Amino acid sequence: MTREYLSIAVFFLVATVFFYLFYRIIIPFFVPICWAAVFAILFYPMYEWVRSRVKSRGLSSLIMCLMIVLLIIGPLTYLFVAVVGEAVAAVARVNEMYQSGQLDNMLSFNLPWMDSLRDKMSNYYDMSQVNLDQMARDAINSVSGVLINQTSWLVANATKAVFYFVLMIFTMYYFFTDGERLVQKIKRLTPLASKRVETTFVQLRDIIQATMYGGVVVALSQGVLGGILFASVGITSPAFWGAIMAFLAIIPFVGAFIVYVPAGIILIVGGSYIKGIIVIAVGSLVISQTDNVIRPWLISGRTEMHPLLLFFSIMGGISLFGLLGLVLGPIVAAVFITLTKVVEHRLHADDHTEGGSGGERLLSER
Repeated sequence: MTREYLSIAVFFLVATVFFYLFYRIIIPFFVPICWAAVFAILFYPMYEWVRSRVKSRGLSSLIMCLMIVLLIIGPLTYLFVAVVGEAVAAVARVNEMYQSGQLDNMLSFNLPWMDSLRDKMSNYYDMSQVNLDQMARDAINSVSGVLINQTSWLVANATKAVFYFVLMIFTMYYFFTDGERLVQKIKRLTPLASKRVETTFVQLRDIIQATMYGGVVVALSQGVLGGILFASVGITSPAFWGAIMAFLAIIPFVGAFIVYVPAGIILIVGGSYIKGIIVIAVGSLVISQTDNVIRPWLISGRTEMHPLLLFFSIMGGISLFGLLGLVLGPIVAAVFITLTKVVEHRLHADDHTEGGSGGERLLSER
């Protein structure tokens, strides 16, 4: 028995060493591999549709990679460059308005209700310390600074960026080609009964697809509509503000209204009453309502992640992984939810209450 325990200990020691070495080998390519996995998950239903019409698995994967590059990554890259350019122009414009005094005049409008509010607030806080023009400059500088920093990295590491892009496409091709076999391998390594494994993976797939389709697609739709709206009423940097609306639309409890409502109010205060009313009306009746129209259609029959958990997974994902955290954070949370369900099932295998437990509903249903 002692020799057997020693053999097991040596095996796990050697396995741990090689797992660590494998981790060190893979971690430099973590970002392109994750982006490849994200695109593969998003477009796998379309790959299955192509696969049903093209007999060759490799050709189907190649077609999907080309479609994603031409129809998704290419336009997104162009839009990103346009957004960065508009962000730089917006910062320059705000600084110019600040130096000329135009920004101060724009933000120094007098409204009776604002004067009353300022008087009440002065009892609790020294309102003289509030500098609206400086706050506006800081807000735009902070938002655009992230984009500019990303672009600076791309310019300074152009060769590495191109290599990562090629590596992402290469990895995505094999995720499409061998993704099904990879999932089957993972299922075989899962220490659960085969029936429970299938149920677990179906739940994981539904949560991931509901989160990604219901979040990313809806946010992109709102961003595009917001950019078109701003361009139609003559607001400068429409691509930049559309991108901000898309980003805010992904985050629960926030939304695109944080951009279009102040924009409409500024237009109204500045004398463009019709444009301001159009911006607020179209934003409220069209942009914000896309969430109620597109989301149910995309995620019909799938289990959604609770908004509170989704909020923290997105914010924590951005903090940990950067831009990749927008999608990787919810995926990690979805895996966590699935694992908690597995543990709950093992601990309470004899419980068959209708509708599941309150904790499960809190984590996985809206």
